[in-house]
Amino acid sequence: MRILDLETPAVVIDRARAKANLVRAQAYADEHGLKLRPHIKTHKLPMFARLQCDLGAVGITCQKIGEAEVMADAGISDIFIPYNILGAGKLDRLLALHRRITISVTADSAVTVAGYAAHFTDPDHPLPVLIECDTGAERCGVQTVEEVVTLAKEIDAAPGLRFEGLMTYPPRGKLAEVEEWLSEAIAALEKNGLRANTVSSGGSPDFYEAGSVKSATEHRPGTYIYSDRMQVAFGHGTLEDCAFTVLATVVSRPTENRAVIDAGSKALAADLAPVPGHGHIVEYPDAVITGLSEEHGVIDLSGSAKKPEIGEKVRIIPNHVCPVSNLYDEVNLADGDIVTETVPVAARGRLT
Repeated sequence: MRILDLETPAVVIDRARAKANLVRAQAYADEHGLKLRPHIKTHKLPMFARLQCDLGAVGITCQKIGEAEVMADAGISDIFIPYNILGAGKLDRLLALHRRITISVTADSAVTVAGYAAHFTDPDHPLPVLIECDTGAERCGVQTVEEVVTLAKEIDAAPGLRFEGLMTYPPRGKLAEVEEWLSEAIAALEKNGLRANTVSSGGSPDFYEAGSVKSATEHRPGTYIYSDRMQVAFGHGTLEDCAFTVLATVVSRPTENRAVIDAGSKALAADLAPVPGHGHIVEYPDAVITGLSEEHGVIDLSGSAKKPEIGEKVRIIPNHVCPVSNLYDEVNLADGDIVTETVPVAARGRLT
């Protein structure tokens, strides 16, 4: 069918743009000697995970065990979970994955390491564990190089674990500081007879400068497959690179300069970006989505020379595509103006 024949709100993914984004990123990683381990949190689709691996990725990244289970069921055999996994139930599920695929995890505390050590006891098939380092993003991660060494020794001492290396989610625009932090940690580990086989960095905004972090061996971009207004505002490509749009219908024109669409916070999420509004309307680039309630998006048309009619359908590039992707049961893949396939978002809602 044609895109404009879809019931709204609906997600439309431009296949050609998505693949071009993947090909370009893989080429950059190859050029700079970085292994690419894409994060599937953005697309949550096994078909795209397989395509990323076919193009050269060494494996994928999943944020939660539930996502990893979906991807393992789909045939993906090398998965990294950069998250502290706690609790007997989750550790049992992690052990089941470890027995069927290659899987690695992170830790930033002795508590997390102790949990892994209690569940993973086979020295012939140890669980690879990376230490998460806070290199400035101020989220999770050990705070000092000394903590890295202490935790690495604890991992190394556990028979069923293997110290694999370091992982970080770097702050945007501070790659030099990230490199300094990681290089000091690597040197400290070497002084103590420990080796970081993998040094994993991440993020899409600074991806095309990731080669400057010489200590990193791999990179984990996620949003790069679709891109969004936030990425464009951060300098990652242009609006023409954005492959993911939400198709919406104008359901009301209460005034000359106000329109209302059938896509509210349940269709566009509520994340803001360093640009005005709650999304970019492709057909009306000067219009601004000024407000979202659950089922309504309010558009200010005062700055737009042309204005949509009631019943007209428009395509919106979200501010932040990752939470929007998680709102839909299915997405529509398109070539040009034609929908060629509708696929379920297999890892949607897998939050545990």
